[in-house]
Amino acid sequence: MTSSRENMAEVVIVRECKHGQVRVVFGNITTIKGDIMVIPANNRLAGREGLDERMQLAAGPELREFCTNIAKERRKTNLQPCGVGEAVSSPGFNLPAENLVHVVGPDCRRPTQDNFRRELLDNSYKALFEQVSKLEPRETLVLPPLGMDVFAYPHREGARKTMEIILQWMDAEEDPGVRMVLIVTHEDNFLNNMKTIYREGEDQMPGIERTRDFRKGKFE
Repeated sequence: MTSSRENMAEVVIVRECKHGQVRVVFGNITTIKGDIMVIPANNRLAGREGLDERMQLAAGPELREFCTNIAKERRKTNLQPCGVGEAVSSPGFNLPAENLVHVVGPDCRRPTQDNFRRELLDNSYKALFEQVSKLEPRETLVLPPLGMDVFAYPHREGARKTMEIILQWMDAEEDPGVRMVLIVTHEDNFLNNMKTIYREGEDQMPGIERTRDFRKGKFE
């Protein structure tokens, strides 16, 4: 379920990690600026449903052509355009980002993927992080939670894994070169689950809670 609030960007959670901040934002991802923006793709890079379609339409026809060319080249060697747990990069075109990373997460509508969704989701984020490490600039990363939306990953589990994976990445010994991660959602149900898992486990998560300081105007 979406909300009319999605046209406004609302910062809901702020956490300070070793290498930068992680924020959860409620809003329309296609309007939020960043150096790198993530598209939750399907394995055909076709942009035919859900948020993937919305983001490809916002990027313009040049992106569709770019993805079609990637698919053609990969099929020459009998590869899927982009398999589950894989990622490819493209220019940002009409989206407010220098580069896009298209990541294929698990499609939990398919039992064979749903049964292994945790491992597949881990692989998807690893592929994302590998692509990000190759791109410049990369100070600000804007991404939707992978596997959600039409791909039907269970929201409570998905919210927990999303936060754990991103926070661990931003708090690890190795500096990813990213200073701000914006996890953007337009789904009320996912957002409510994210708030719940954060409230229940924030004292055990990497980093330092800064949401209250943000709301008090101590920083932007």
